[in-house]
Amino acid sequence: MLYLSTRGHPDRKRFCEILLEGLAPDGGLYLPERYPRVDKATLARWRGLPYHELAFEILSLYIDDIPAADLRAICAKTYTTCSNTNLAAVARSSTSWAPPAATPAVRPSTPCGAKKACACS
Repeated sequence: MLYLSTRGHPDRKRFCEILLEGLAPDGGLYLPERYPRVDKATLARWRGLPYHELAFEILSLYIDDIPAADLRAICAKTYTTCSNTNLAAVARSSTSWAPPAATPAVRPSTPCGAKKACACS
């Protein structure tokens, strides 16, 4: 997959080329040249996956220059070290939706919002 600048710079780059680059040479943001399509069967299959496997499946659509085994290992290490099973929780506040850190039920001292110490802290 190639990525291009939102400001029209002619260069197209691979993921590993832009990962640490930040902005494109013309100051634009990098976007995928095309967006992968995901069908209903794939979505249904993804629903039962653990978070780290889902991350791998989605990232694989956008990153084709990191070997699959390495990307899978990165996802496993990144998303399975925390004991909090509610990784992407959203809580209702009085006026709007807010991340758990904004709610009084979550200890803000723990980066992942776990109520006890975990590998994230």
